[in-house]
Amino acid sequence: MTEEEKKARIRALNDALRFRGIVPNGKIILTGDLAYETDDAEKMTKIIKALRTFSDFNEDNDPHGEHDCAKFTVDGEEFMFKVDYYALDEETLSEHPEDPNVTIRVMSVFYSRDY
Repeated sequence: MTEEEKKARIRALNDALRFRGIVPNGKIILTGDLAYETDDAEKMTKIIKALRTFSDFNEDNDPHGEHDCAKFTVDGEEFMFKVDYYALDEETLSEHPEDPNVTIRVMSVFYSRDY
C-alpha cells in the first residue's frame, strides 16, 4: 500500500467513526469539562450533529489529510475532536493506523479550551 493509499484509508476510517460512530476497534469519548455535561441531552445532540456534519477540513486543521483533528462551533462554544491511534494493548501507539485489525481508534471530543 502506498503512503497516499494509507492516508486515504486512515481518512475513511476516521470519517466513518465521526459520521456513524462505528468502526472496528473504534471509540468516541468525551473528555475534559465536556465529560461532566452529559446530562444535557439537547447540547449533546447538537455537538454530535456538528461533529458528524463537519466538513471544513483545510491545510490549517488537517495538514496530513487524515481528518483526524478539527475545531467546530455549537451555539457560540468552540469544541474540538482529535483521533489517536493505539495498538491493541492500548498502551502504545499503533504502527499501522490504516489497519483496524491492529489499531484502536479513539476520537476524543472536548471543549477547545481544554486542549
